[in-house]
Amino acid sequence: MKTIGVIIARFQSPYLHEGHRILIDSVTQHHNKTVIVLGVSPVLGSRKNPLDFHTREKMIKQHYPDAVVLPLPDHPLDNKWSQNLDHLLSNAFPGSGFKLYGSRNSFIPYYSGKLETVELPESGTHSATLIREHISDRVLNSEEFRTGIIYAYSNTYVKVYPTVDIAVFRINKSEMLLGRKDIDNKWRLLGGFSDPTDTSFEEAAMRELKEECGPIVTTEMVYEKSLRVNDWRYKHESDKIITTLFSTDYVAGDVQGSDDIAEVKWFSLSAIATLMQQEQTASEHAPQLQWLLHKYLKE
Repeated sequence: MKTIGVIIARFQSPYLHEGHRILIDSVTQHHNKTVIVLGVSPVLGSRKNPLDFHTREKMIKQHYPDAVVLPLPDHPLDNKWSQNLDHLLSNAFPGSGFKLYGSRNSFIPYYSGKLETVELPESGTHSATLIREHISDRVLNSEEFRTGIIYAYSNTYVKVYPTVDIAVFRINKSEMLLGRKDIDNKWRLLGGFSDPTDTSFEEAAMRELKEECGPIVTTEMVYEKSLRVNDWRYKHESDKIITTLFSTDYVAGDVQGSDDIAEVKWFSLSAIATLMQQEQTASEHAPQLQWLLHKYLKE
């Protein structure tokens, strides 16, 4: 029984580089039928996996029209992924034998299935990661380029962006610190977007607080509430913002507006209620401020 040569790869690059071609050519020389199995990430569009299955399939078939290209979803368990690979091949080609090919740092150390594996030697120093980094800021003036951008953004999951807002209190929670931005000259809670480097929303809140009003000392962050924010930047977008509202008590330090905050100022809670009535606070922070006033403003 002749075996089918199977290449397990990602091919997350805008073209088949020399390493890809050497890999495919070396397998097709030893087998009458070549199958290329492409890993499919559960993340729809990312910097590491920017190309979907169909885009990579077309790229491969442009140069190797006789190759069979199959998708294999990623799986958190290596043994389950191995079983899925074996089942994919046996179902697609009943009664056939298979030989799985990979290069160094490939799937082979993680594969625990029943099929034979062959590790091919590295050919050069080609890297799809370096290629993606090299072209990531290249802009081309073509309809195809613009079409590709639209396709990419249209084929990603609708996202929720996480932000944090911080109510800094002092004097037994009778006063709150607000910041003013020049963009609208409105008063608002301090805060901003969480970063991928933050290990928690509490850490994000502490970082944003120091970025916007200086290295002040406060008590630990206390969770208050999470709310959807009607930010003007996303008013007409499918993506939205959900913020996590924290409170903390001021301990020490000189508060000074920084980053995109032009000014910071302490207000009594009753003064904040007046500011809201006079529309001097940012509309996207109205739900947060209403929640805080309802909870802490003493009649």
